[in-house]
Amino acid sequence: MTDLPPDLPRLRTLETWLALTLDQVRAAIRMAEQREAERKRGTEDRPTPPDWLLELGLNRDSPPVQVHQGDCWNSGKRTRGINLDEARRAIGEGVKPCDVCRPDSALGFLDS
Repeated sequence: MTDLPPDLPRLRTLETWLALTLDQVRAAIRMAEQREAERKRGTEDRPTPPDWLLELGLNRDSPPVQVHQGDCWNSGKRTRGINLDEARRAIGEGVKPCDVCRPDSALGFLDS
């Protein structure tokens, strides 16, 4: 036994309401699929992080503060990616290696 009304006008009203609701659900599904595709594309297109980071001083005239490995959680906001030779040169010139990620050990410098 169904809970549907027996008369035609109320059945037509119910049909119209269900059609409108189905259109809204389908639109919400399309939006969710689009968001998921954009999220996936953003993850796939994300550039690879640099292997080494140079943490810069407070202004452009300040010397660099620290050298970090590319995935270090302790790197500050003022960083730029550098290559292997630049990381070695920076530590060799006295820029402090990070105490957390220890780029000096990874670069083959002796621990002091």
